[in-house]
Amino acid sequence: MTTMTPDHQDRKIVLITGASSGIGEATARRLAAEGHHLVVGARRTDRLARLAAAIEAEGGSVDPRRLDVTDRADVAAFADEAVRAHGRVDVIVNNAGVMPLSRLDSLLVDEWDQMIDVNVRGLLHGIAAALPHFQRQGSGHFVTVASIGAHQVVPTGAVYCATKYAAWAITEGLRQELDPGIRVTTVSPGVVESELAATITEPGAKEAMRTYRADSIPPDAIAEAVSYAIGQPADVDVNEIVIRPARQR
Repeated sequence: MTTMTPDHQDRKIVLITGASSGIGEATARRLAAEGHHLVVGARRTDRLARLAAAIEAEGGSVDPRRLDVTDRADVAAFADEAVRAHGRVDVIVNNAGVMPLSRLDSLLVDEWDQMIDVNVRGLLHGIAAALPHFQRQGSGHFVTVASIGAHQVVPTGAVYCATKYAAWAITEGLRQELDPGIRVTTVSPGVVESELAATITEPGAKEAMRTYRADSIPPDAIAEAVSYAIGQPADVDVNEIVIRPARQR
């Protein structure tokens, strides 16, 4: 990883949800190495503590906080506390997501609800938490981590893909509504090395995912895309990035 230390005026206060593993963790590590201050949230506080210790050992700056994105008040406090501590917030990376794939006729309704709660409501809670601060500041940057599932539907992925299409649509609508001073980016990863597949309980979907994930890219590839988007000049808005393994078709 190439480490670049930004000038003081370019140092950003960055919130990341779902930061305890995968893309969220990789993004936190990369942006901290580039000199930004990270405020990282997730439910698994033991992993957050290890992440924070690793970042600080490398000279980075980070605040870990337990966060449940399905709790609107908790997400609001996540953003508000960052502003109280640092005077502003520049970026929120809405990354938290779950992917318990299954066929619809398996009727795993509780898992459908979980995906809706985390992948859609969690995103909306992040937007609602950061938007008043961005509007007051006249600047800010929303980054949504969606999925290739926002652009294509596969068997066992109906609900998951629906939530990620919703994430894409919500973020695109947000971009169109906001003043140009607030930038909006959707990053749609393809197959990435992560723990997402571990949440799949349906045997058929689990086996299909083993084959589907035969070719994958590391989460830092997505972290680099986030870094690129937030590092552009204020008058450049990177709206969408789709990034996937070269062998994924």
